[in-house]
Amino acid sequence: MASSTSHTPTSLLILLSFLSLFCSLQAATAAGTVGVNYGRIADDLPSPAKVVELLKTQGITRVKLYDTSSDVLTALAGSGIAVTVALPNELLSDTAADQSFADDWVHANISQFYPATQIESIAVGNEVFVDPKNTTPFLVPAMKNVYNALVKHNLTSIKISSPIALSALQSSYPASSGSFKPDLIEPVIKPMLSFLNQTGSYLMVNAYPFFAYEANADQISLDYALFKPNSGVVDSGNGLKYYSLLDAQLDAVYAAMSAIQYDAVKMVVTETGWPSLGDSNEVGASQANAQSYNGNLVNRVLTGNGTPLRPNEPLDVFLFALFNENKKPGPTSERNYGLFYPSEQKVYDITFTTSSSGSNNQAAPPAASGGEGDDDGEGVSKASNAGQTWCVANGKAGEEKLQKGIDYACGEGGADCRPIQEGATCFDPDTLEAHASYAFNSYYQKQQRGTGTCDFGGAAYVVTQAPSKSLPPRSSVKLIFSW
Repeated sequence: MASSTSHTPTSLLILLSFLSLFCSLQAATAAGTVGVNYGRIADDLPSPAKVVELLKTQGITRVKLYDTSSDVLTALAGSGIAVTVALPNELLSDTAADQSFADDWVHANISQFYPATQIESIAVGNEVFVDPKNTTPFLVPAMKNVYNALVKHNLTSIKISSPIALSALQSSYPASSGSFKPDLIEPVIKPMLSFLNQTGSYLMVNAYPFFAYEANADQISLDYALFKPNSGVVDSGNGLKYYSLLDAQLDAVYAAMSAIQYDAVKMVVTETGWPSLGDSNEVGASQANAQSYNGNLVNRVLTGNGTPLRPNEPLDVFLFALFNENKKPGPTSERNYGLFYPSEQKVYDITFTTSSSGSNNQAAPPAASGGEGDDDGEGVSKASNAGQTWCVANGKAGEEKLQKGIDYACGEGGADCRPIQEGATCFDPDTLEAHASYAFNSYYQKQQRGTGTCDFGGAAYVVTQAPSKSLPPRSSVKLIFSW
């Protein structure tokens, strides 16, 4: 503890800045993954071989199917693309009733293709709780029998789960009040979550902010639904602040699991998307909104961090869907969720990298005239070419400027400030300057370290030395600040 007394207040401020920045870099490593749903309810789609080439060209490394088509699984062999396959709802009854049926299904549809085709998981059924044929009683027994069959084939690295819709929730707003429908909890939810926990699997969730927005457009901000900069929504139950509707929806599911003591089960978003076209009464269905939602979601996932309630859990998602499917029944939107037309042309332009769409770019805050801001701008320009710069708070700027900068970065600026909320990964050290450094650097990196994006009216400046080279080990830093 003696070492803490040797630090002057100024050096402590510098260490605080670097600690928050170090925390930022640590958190950014926990990036999630983006896959895509490959539905085939259409009569004009390209061949499976062409689809695999399209996936590879676009850098898509995970795909989810709705069946176990031998043509598709064969085409995916040797591609390096991880595959989720499905056992359809209509087979649940037979699979639940007869272990030998499950054994034969796994032999014919899994072991014949694995490992040449990189099957990573099996979705047993899909949104079973809303299946009009009432297949819910068969779900967990079917999941167990498929798992037993995998054990026999020594394939237990393949995970078993079942996608649920948000309609399985009794309450979802605010997120902290999330709870499952009472009639589902004992018969199926608890047994399913127990199975997932025992087998090291995860809950598959289909979540569509579009549906919530469409039904409540007069109450829900479109920017909030599309991951665009917004003022955020505070959860009245736990005080957490949400900047996206999807985060709130997922945390409602986490809260529902927590309410029945299944906090350890992880989650994968097996479907989410936004339609590029809809009927006149389908509010919000447009190409621009679809581009914003999916493009911003890709950025959101690949830049790391989980939800406000589970900030340390990477977010893994499968976009719905790869193609517009012209034979899907229902409203116009159902046939227009695709990222691509059957011609393989993009419906709108997004990419599957962290530099995704321009729709996520935000205007820089106004730079201060004169003083440190001018030098910082030059420093940003030079360092951007080198790719080795970070933005930290200027403790001498005063609390008012720091707070104003945080408000901008975390609000209109669109920085990811969830990790500095109370209880999250980077909340400590709980100081205005440390939080400001995190928020400023998040904004700065999001803006690709552009000229003038690390200023905040003189409340921030650029540094060129990596925090990992400037900080003592993390444990010793904690000791310094616990004194």
